[in-house]
Amino acid sequence: MTSSLVQLQATSAAAGQRLDRYLAEQLSDYSRSRIQAWIRDGRVEVDGETAPSSLKLQGGEKIAVDPAPLEPLKAKAENIPLDILFEDEHVIAVNKDAGMTVHAGAGDEARSGTLVNALLHRFEQLSTVGGDLRPGIVHRLDRLTSGVLLVAKTDQAHRALAEQFEQRVVKKTYLALVHGNVPDPARNPPKKGRVVKPGKDVWVRLETLLGRDPNRRHRQAITQDGKEAVTDYRPLGASDRASLLEVRIHTGRTHQIRVHLSSVGRPIIGDVLYGAPADPAQSRFFLHAWKLACRHPVSGDPLELEAPPPPEFKALAADLRL
Repeated sequence: MTSSLVQLQATSAAAGQRLDRYLAEQLSDYSRSRIQAWIRDGRVEVDGETAPSSLKLQGGEKIAVDPAPLEPLKAKAENIPLDILFEDEHVIAVNKDAGMTVHAGAGDEARSGTLVNALLHRFEQLSTVGGDLRPGIVHRLDRLTSGVLLVAKTDQAHRALAEQFEQRVVKKTYLALVHGNVPDPARNPPKKGRVVKPGKDVWVRLETLLGRDPNRRHRQAITQDGKEAVTDYRPLGASDRASLLEVRIHTGRTHQIRVHLSSVGRPIIGDVLYGAPADPAQSRFFLHAWKLACRHPVSGDPLELEAPPPPEFKALAADLRL
């Protein structure tokens, strides 16, 4: 095996899980089909021996994964439906489905079914700043996150939008369904974070440094030498079992909301990577990019976008009486 070796140790909670399913949860940047290919090719060892995808873990096994390098890819057009929230000659706003990868690239072999592939089929022109794999893509959402995503048609629009993201003037608001009761911070201040009141509403602010988890490279973690990450949240509804949160981020770190909510003991429902219990009935985690506000990249006019939560999000919220 090579220097890119990934080493894991199965926890007791993994007992009874198939090897391929467990690795797909732990190595979330890779698809289950690619992990199964690695297992077939002998690139995965359990306690020093190759094993089949169907191996049932007992807990405690030492697992070594040697990821195969991916070929350079070029995005291809595919006829895939898109929910367009806004479009003009410079910019597109899409309501991305949960489960759709934004673009193929290193660590993700998805060659079909991506948002980029759908955009290439639908639109004659996309910006070239992102290269062959990411035409038009200015920012990203995790594969299992739904909601608003901006796309640039021209290089001019792309650079102007990228500058707004870099300057942190783009306002991003999310909805999250999380495990456990999150009380009103005005009446019950939290043990972690601090209460802020940027307007008429009371929020909890989490300010940490985030970086790659030194033990699990496909996770992010609160570290001493990471980059600044600032997240605000407030409950919109709560029960004993779960809460609906409105979340605003002031920085755009990888997995920021997921790490921060997990750090206060309120992991997002379905987000097994960050501490939520596994539920075979859930095919996504319940984080939705609800609103995005910025300046139009050419006219400078305010551009305010909103994506309604998808049916499965609303159904679970109703089921939990939120």
